[in-house]
Amino acid sequence: MPERRIIDISRSISERTAVWPGDTTFSRRPVMQLAQGCSCNVSTYTLSAHTGTHADAPRHFVEGAADSAQCALDAYWGPCLVVATRNPLCVSIDDIAGIDLAAEQRLLFRTPSAPADDVWNDDFSFIHPDVARAAAQAGVRLLGIDTPSVDPMTSKTLDTHKLLLHGRVAILEGLDLSAVPPGRYELCALPLKIDGGDASPVRAVLRVLG
Repeated sequence: MPERRIIDISRSISERTAVWPGDTTFSRRPVMQLAQGCSCNVSTYTLSAHTGTHADAPRHFVEGAADSAQCALDAYWGPCLVVATRNPLCVSIDDIAGIDLAAEQRLLFRTPSAPADDVWNDDFSFIHPDVARAAAQAGVRLLGIDTPSVDPMTSKTLDTHKLLLHGRVAILEGLDLSAVPPGRYELCALPLKIDGGDASPVRAVLRVLG
């Protein structure tokens, strides 16, 4: 039987990766180098937990909530539906019209305003609270988006984050869905087991079904 095709939906991480204004930019410092006669190459990485493609833990926005090590891994692995949205401002109720949310476990939104890896856009698409509320009420297990946050950059209350938390819906942000046609796939995007972590970078992939 031929292997099913794997699509990488993770953003590359480098010194050029755009991060939230004021957050820590990625850097790599060599500790040991073969070129200098060492037995192997060893590097130290410095980066924000929210760099590139990442999974938000509830502790990101609620003090004392579950950290990255405590997140239920089964939310990040399984069937998913990739949805192409139309409104560049946000993922709206219109974008999920006609979708039986009760039959879906995971939704990934491919928006019209996904940024390039090395460009920061203040006006990125976010997920409207009405969508978060509907997904939570229907029992959806995960929502993902190809922009830096499920809430708008100007939000101070993080309404969508909190609605998803209370509905036990996991969050993926910063996906790269530019080469992914809308449709059904299998998602795997496991967060690292970081004690106290408010988020974790992930290597997110889709497996083509059929």
